[in-house]
Amino acid sequence: MRGNIILLLVVIIPIAAAFLAYLAGRRSDKLRNFTVLIATALTFGICCYLAYGVWQNKSYTLSIPDFCGMGLHLTLDGFRALYCAIASFMWLMTAVFSTEYFEQSSKRHSDRNRYYLFNLLTCGMTLGVLMAADFFTIFIFFEMMSFASYPMVAHEEDVNALRAAGTYLAVAVFGGMVMLMGMFILYAAVGTLEISALKGVIGSIGEVNDKRIYLAGALMLVGFGAKAGVFPLHIWLPKAHPVAPAPASALLSGMLTKTGVFGVIAISCSMFSGDMSWGIPLFVLGIVTMFLGAVLALFSVDLKRTLACSSVSQIGFIIVGIAMQSILGAHNAIAIRGTVLHMLNHSMIKLILFMSAGVIYMNAHKLNLNDLRGCGRGKPLLTVVFLLGALSIAGIPGTSGYISKTLLHESIVEGIHMLGVGTAGSLLQAGEILFVVTGGLTVAYMCKMLVTIFVEKGLNNGKKQKKYIGKMCALALALPAMLLFASGTFTKFAEGIAEFAEGFMYGHAPEHAVRYFEWMNLKGAVYSVTVGVVVYVFICCGLLRKQKDGTHMHVDAWPSKLDLENLLYRPLVNVVLSIFIFLARLLAPFGARGAGRFYEKYYYLFNPLNPQEKTAAAKHTPAVSFSFGLLLLGVGVCAMLVFAALSAVLYLS
Repeated sequence: MRGNIILLLVVIIPIAAAFLAYLAGRRSDKLRNFTVLIATALTFGICCYLAYGVWQNKSYTLSIPDFCGMGLHLTLDGFRALYCAIASFMWLMTAVFSTEYFEQSSKRHSDRNRYYLFNLLTCGMTLGVLMAADFFTIFIFFEMMSFASYPMVAHEEDVNALRAAGTYLAVAVFGGMVMLMGMFILYAAVGTLEISALKGVIGSIGEVNDKRIYLAGALMLVGFGAKAGVFPLHIWLPKAHPVAPAPASALLSGMLTKTGVFGVIAISCSMFSGDMSWGIPLFVLGIVTMFLGAVLALFSVDLKRTLACSSVSQIGFIIVGIAMQSILGAHNAIAIRGTVLHMLNHSMIKLILFMSAGVIYMNAHKLNLNDLRGCGRGKPLLTVVFLLGALSIAGIPGTSGYISKTLLHESIVEGIHMLGVGTAGSLLQAGEILFVVTGGLTVAYMCKMLVTIFVEKGLNNGKKQKKYIGKMCALALALPAMLLFASGTFTKFAEGIAEFAEGFMYGHAPEHAVRYFEWMNLKGAVYSVTVGVVVYVFICCGLLRKQKDGTHMHVDAWPSKLDLENLLYRPLVNVVLSIFIFLARLLAPFGARGAGRFYEKYYYLFNPLNPQEKTAAAKHTPAVSFSFGLLLLGVGVCAMLVFAALSAVLYLS
């Protein structure tokens, strides 16, 4: 082991605390909660210390050479240090919030020990991902993080929670295996997986290897994009958040998706910096994700599902920023700063919005907007915090979201001027229009939630409630809200954060200052707000409402048949499983034990039985999950990719 052992402590402390908290919880809930708070506070303190050290130009690296054959390598720069501090802060705030939340809301009181065990394990793995110096280290922590976070989604253990958790795990496993295949191809092409070395190595290799690098990048993008919630692998996000506890939803949306974004940034900036062939397709992917997420949020009538779909949309905004970095090349300073700040803003916004949703659920024990009408009235702190998050995510001038969205929008405008007339330029122009329209849709669905919960009369009839939230929960809401307010009010503060973190993306000072409150930049926000008001009035209050018993009710008019999971993925998995079973049935008579056992175990799942046979089969036939199905699909896909990669290598050589 070589380097700064303190980096390993950042990972080990939450992992060790996970088991200590579990054991403590078997004796006392208070002791367990105290252990969790101390561990998360200590981790946050160390991450802040390291961030200060990086700001003072100190170097932090750690290598364990023989770990899993290729070694474990950790490092810190401005971006990594910043996001480690943000991640540990979010875990601390959700730990503070969780104590009261689980007392008031969760049906699974006896399983809180399990929740905290896997919550802290996820914390350690997430920090490991963010400090990774190479893609192999990222993969190790990434996969452990995916499995450790699964129980947080499945916590309530009802049908919806288990199904959503299965989808989450399946997408994670499939994405992880495809990402691993991309790493194999990349290592074969360039001989290294070290992120900081890839830009120089790829820039010096010959044209022969370009096809392999693009293939590797595309496969790794699938793995990281699946975790980030990028279309079309976004399917887990709208389903996992409504069923998970509110603190877990805040972490899933605000932080775990950012580990996927971290990977996308690492690919784009180290492998495809200034590469239009990579930037344009990634831009299209970001625009589609951004717009689709906003449309899904507009149709949703579930509070947490709306916030989850909103996360898909905001991830799309971030992907657009990453794409613009590749498109603009050496002139990408504004795109880099917009990407960093929108990542930071989204993390803080979703932290306070999902915890606010948790407060609402603690009081109403419901999530449907029709049942939450007026439940926020008379709750001043909740109103202010939720309003701040809503205004910021909508990009209203004077908020942090306005600053980051202005930078992203200006990067698109610069790209249009740079590319001029042509296919790529026209594509960016269409993307800019959708960027503004999506901002308007964000205004509309946030207005829908704000007006329904905090303005309309309903459950509370405007009566002020003094004891709707405890002091610790109030603290957990207020602190991130204050940080969000500061980053929006003081533009120099936000720009300082972006400057601290831009080195990871090979950033530099912008060629010109951005004047946020000049009409050139304000008009984009004005257009978005105008679109939002029109959409809210004519769609949210018109087409998506119906009158029932003299009351206006929100309607979820999104066709259920358009559920991508049920429409495409599950049928595809069934086809693959059927092929595997058919092959097993062919091999079974020839004494293939493994194939025979597979056939015996899963035959009944795909063949109709009479009731008596089903009862008998149920005793020895386990229920197969969607995650197992996608696992098998991933095996098949990877096998095909191995064959394709070997063929490509032989052809190109």
